[in-house]
Amino acid sequence: MTTRFRTRAFLLCFIPFAILLAGSFWTIQRYVELTVRHGLRTSLRENQAAIANIHAKGDLQNSRFLKVAGENAALKAGIELLLSNPGSAAARRTVEDQLRELGEHMGFDILVVSAPNGTPLAGVIRRPDDASGQSQLAPLDTASLDRAHTGLLMLDGKTFQVASVAIDQDDGNIGSLSVGEFFSFSELTTPAVVIHDGKVIASNIPNLPLTALTASLAGCGDQSECDLRLQGANWISAPMQSWNGGYLLRSLENVDAAMAPLQAALHKLFLTLALASVLVALLCSIASARSIVKPIAAVVSHLRHAARTGVLAEFQGPPSSILEIRELVRIYDRAASSVRAAGEDLQTAYLEFVGSLANALDARDGYTSGHSQRVSHLSCAIASALQLPPADVERIRIGALLHDIGKIGIADRVLQKPGRLTKEEWDLVKQHPVIGRRILEGVHGFAPYLAAVELHHENWDGTGYPRGQSAYETPIDARIIHVTDAYDAMTTDRSYRRAMTHERAISIITENAGKQFDPRVVAIFLSLPPETLTRSSPLFQTSVDAYEPETAVVG
Repeated sequence: MTTRFRTRAFLLCFIPFAILLAGSFWTIQRYVELTVRHGLRTSLRENQAAIANIHAKGDLQNSRFLKVAGENAALKAGIELLLSNPGSAAARRTVEDQLRELGEHMGFDILVVSAPNGTPLAGVIRRPDDASGQSQLAPLDTASLDRAHTGLLMLDGKTFQVASVAIDQDDGNIGSLSVGEFFSFSELTTPAVVIHDGKVIASNIPNLPLTALTASLAGCGDQSECDLRLQGANWISAPMQSWNGGYLLRSLENVDAAMAPLQAALHKLFLTLALASVLVALLCSIASARSIVKPIAAVVSHLRHAARTGVLAEFQGPPSSILEIRELVRIYDRAASSVRAAGEDLQTAYLEFVGSLANALDARDGYTSGHSQRVSHLSCAIASALQLPPADVERIRIGALLHDIGKIGIADRVLQKPGRLTKEEWDLVKQHPVIGRRILEGVHGFAPYLAAVELHHENWDGTGYPRGQSAYETPIDARIIHVTDAYDAMTTDRSYRRAMTHERAISIITENAGKQFDPRVVAIFLSLPPETLTRSSPLFQTSVDAYEPETAVVG
């Protein structure tokens, strides 16, 4: 008990520290997270600006290269030849040779010449050469292209960044030249993805499927910056560059990975503080236990003993040094004395009331006098022989006293009729168990005895009344009372016949064991000392009973 109170004192000391620590940790962690997010967003914006600047310079340089390439006389001549002979393989090869020469000179990976309407005419693309092992510009099947592109182009499983320039001749447009380079993530120092029409088509983030990236980025839409969850981690994403055709380059930063070192340091710091707080709380609990816990534990232990035994005894022990606890003990002692006296009075009144009910029933005429007491004593004898707990024996004793209380609701002309009852009169008598239950169930204190009152005429084989229960469906209280009730009814005088002998009654009960009566209860009943069941026993010094006249065994 002292340990339990000491634990509570410890918790009362520790919980405020724990709440303070948890609140502080959450606040600081939240502040760190916001700071890291702000830093990552700033870094993303700086990377975005730097990449935009790099691409701007690259676009400027490419535009210069394109202008030079667009003014190439040999290329113009080849395009004019191809336009005039669209089906000529030689003209196509001439243009491809010109494109290959320009590509090798300027370092492009794809070059495509298109007609004024945008239809691709000829092109070359960089592919590895099986013989030399090096990549070379090779003819491109323009059937795989639908139109000239500017921006990103997906071709042969590779991504190209493409720019275009118009080719003019004599103030007239004869076509366009599109050139591009392989788009590689190797130039990017941050995680990034390429999105086309809302679907991720390329990424430099290892071990992350493109489908998972697409699903996580779906909520970002066209936002400049957005937060997202990716495989259980928090990320930030920002757009870096967009191209025609619905292509978009977005960079990403793992917030959790960036916060991990700081969180580890915070966890270490707060773990140290938590251990220190536990030590302080432990010292507080020990000090509290010395002045408060021990006297309170003694009082609580005394109260629990009283609750367990049902006896409210005065508190024994040295007085506490704490004024409030001494006052509590004095109040308890006074209350215990009052409750004990009230309980004794209530128990006396209760027993007198039960006895009055039984006597009221038995006093209706001379034939019922003493029946309930005799059935009660015999039932207690059987219950004790069955080694039932004392509380069960007491419940059976009172239940037997009350078992026929429902006969109060049966008219005297029926109960005291000198001859046999008619079927209608017998049906009325059979209502007394139900009437008895209705009389008692309105009083909370009589709830344990309702089964004995209502079910003491249920037969072992299910032919009894009022519910027709069989065997162990009927509680042991009612099964015991059924046997003793029948025995006492058969061995007392009735208004229309004399009592049976003890031997005759025992013979009938034995014959009906397993039919009307619980065989085990009958066996115990027969094993009772003979003097308990004879008319010379003090149990039978009073009395006769007006028992139901249909048959002596019904009870």
